[in-house]
Amino acid sequence: MENILKFWLLPFVHLFFPRCCVVCGAPLAEGEEAICTRCNMDMPRTNYHKEKDNLIERMFWGKIPLERATSYFFYRKGSDFRRILHQFKYGGRKELGATMGRFMAAELSSTDFFKDIDVIIPVPLHPRKRRARGYNQSEWIARGVSQVVGIPVDVSSVVREKHTDTQTRKSVYERWENVDGIFRLHHPECFKGKHVLIIDDVLTTGSTTTACADVFCEVAGIRISVLTLAVADS
Repeated sequence: MENILKFWLLPFVHLFFPRCCVVCGAPLAEGEEAICTRCNMDMPRTNYHKEKDNLIERMFWGKIPLERATSYFFYRKGSDFRRILHQFKYGGRKELGATMGRFMAAELSSTDFFKDIDVIIPVPLHPRKRRARGYNQSEWIARGVSQVVGIPVDVSSVVREKHTDTQTRKSVYERWENVDGIFRLHHPECFKGKHVLIIDDVLTTGSTTTACADVFCEVAGIRISVLTLAVADS
C-alpha cells in the first residue's frame, strides 16, 4: 500500500514542488538525486583515491599514523559546487550530506580505499554548535558512506570538549592553535589494533582532522585513514 501511494503521490508533489539540482538549480530528472547528470559529470573531482602518496596524504605525513587519505572534490572560490556544502551545512539540508556520502563511497569503492577499516569516526561538533545547527554535518556524510560500505559509524567515542570559534577567517597558525586539545577519546582500549576512518566535510589545513586523530596517539597499533567530502583549492 505504501509503495502504491508513493507511486501516485510523488509525481503530484513534484509537480508543485519540483526537485532541483543543488548546484545549477535545474529540475532533476527521474532517477537523479540531488545533482543533475550534467553537474555530476562536471564536478571537480580530485581522484586522489587513485593516487598513492597524493596531496591529501602528504598533508598528514609525520603527524598521524596514516594509512591513506583523500577528498572527493575541490572546493573552489566562486564555484557553483560550493552550494553543496553551503546547503547541507548551513541550509538545514542534512540529508544532502548522506546523499553525497553515498555518491563518494560508491566511487571510492572501485579501489581498496575502504579495505580493512573497522570503524568510521565523524569529526564531532561541540554540543553547543550541534544544538544551534541541529545536526553534525560530518556525521551525515559518514552515515551515507556507511550505507554503501557497511562499516559502522561511532559517534560517541570521540567528543569535542571545547567550543571554538569558526576556523574560516583564521591564519594557518591560528587554526592549529584554535583546535589544540579540543577532543577527547572515551574507552581508548576498545581501539587497540583498529583501523579508524575519520570523516569531515571540508579539508583546509588539516588542523581539525589532525586534532581529532591525536586522541588516538596513545592507542597501540592504531591505524588512521582520512576522508573528506571536499578540499579547499586556492
